[in-house]
Amino acid sequence: MPQEAIPAGPVVLRLPTEGDADQIARACSDPEIARFIPFIPSPYTWDDALTWITKTLPAMWENGGAGFVVADPGTDEVLGTAGLQPPDRFGASEVGYWLAPWARGRGVATAAVRTLAERAFALGVSRIALLANVENVASQQVALRSGFAYEGVLRGAGAPWGRGHADIAAFGRVSTDPGDPITPFLPFFPGGFPGGSLTDGVARLTPLTAADAGDLFALASVPDVMDSHVSLARAEYAVSELICRYAGHRWLTGQRLDVAIRDARTGEFAGDIQLTGVVPPLGQAMLGYSLLPAFRGRGLVTRAVTLLTDWAFGHTPLRRIVAGTKTGNTASHRVLERAGFTREHLVRGLLPGPGGTRVDDLQWARTRD
Repeated sequence: MPQEAIPAGPVVLRLPTEGDADQIARACSDPEIARFIPFIPSPYTWDDALTWITKTLPAMWENGGAGFVVADPGTDEVLGTAGLQPPDRFGASEVGYWLAPWARGRGVATAAVRTLAERAFALGVSRIALLANVENVASQQVALRSGFAYEGVLRGAGAPWGRGHADIAAFGRVSTDPGDPITPFLPFFPGGFPGGSLTDGVARLTPLTAADAGDLFALASVPDVMDSHVSLARAEYAVSELICRYAGHRWLTGQRLDVAIRDARTGEFAGDIQLTGVVPPLGQAMLGYSLLPAFRGRGLVTRAVTLLTDWAFGHTPLRRIVAGTKTGNTASHRVLERAGFTREHLVRGLLPGPGGTRVDDLQWARTRD
C-alpha cells in the first residue's frame, strides 16, 4: 500500500510524525485501550509512543503491512490509529485499530476500517479478518458496520485474561463481499449496550454485564429455580460468569438476549429474563425467566415479560415468542396468561427429569398482532 494520506470520509489516514507522540500517549492511557489491546504497555508513556512511531510502525511497513494515524482533516488532531497486518501466504490480512476516548461515538473507526478494507481489496488482498475480545462490544459493532460478517468465537485465542486466555470474536470480509453494513437481528435496548434499558416505572430491564455474575449465580442457586431449568446440573459460578461476560456479544450477533430484571425504584437485581433459541428464518425465539424469592408476589415477572415481548415485536423481526413450562408450575402459567401468551400444546416426555426420568412440557406462545 502506498505510504500516502488517504481520505476516509470524516477523517484522514496519514503517516504519524514524532509530533503526534503526546496525543498518542494521552489516548493510550485510557483504561479501555489497555484492557482490550493486550500487548500495549501500561502505563503508556511518551517514549512508548515514540517507539511505535519510529520503530514498530516502519517495521510493519517493511514486512508488507500498513499503519496510519486516524486524524481530523481540519485540525490534524490524532483520533486513533488503524492498520493492516502483512498478508499471509494465501493473501489474507487482518485489520486492527484503536480510538482515543475523545473520538468515540462519531463513526471514526468504521470510516477508517471500511477505507482500509477497500484499498486492500483493490490491491489484491483476498480476505481481511477482524478479531475482538468477546467483551469488546464496541469493536464488534465496528466490524458489523464495516461489512464484516460474524464467523464465530476462537476460544482461548487471545492474550491472558483473568484465569485463562481471552476468547476472541472473529469477523471476516472477503473481496467479493458487498461491504454493506450488517444490521443486527436483535438491536440493543434504547441507550445501547451496556447502558440501555426498558422500564414501565416498576420493573426495569437492563442487559446483563460482568458485574451481575454474583447476582445471577445466587439466582441460579435457588432450589426452585434450579428445578425449573432444562439442565439439572448444579449451579456453578463459572457458568453464571460466562453468561454475563458473553451477554453483549451474543446479543449483538443475534444468538440470544440475557437481561436483568430490576426494581425500577432501587435498581436492585430481582431476576433474569432471556430470549434464546432464536431462529431468524422463522422469526421465532424462546422466552425464559427467573425471580429471586424476595421479589416475588409483586408482578415483576409479568411486567418484565410484557416489556420484553412488546419491545421484541416492535423493534425486531421476531413474529413469535414461545415458552415452555412444567405442568405443575402454575405460577409461571399465570405469568404467561397475564402477559398475553396462549397455551398451545403438551409435549410428553420432552424435558429431562431426576433419576433419568422424563418430564412433560406445557408450551405457550404469543405472536405479533
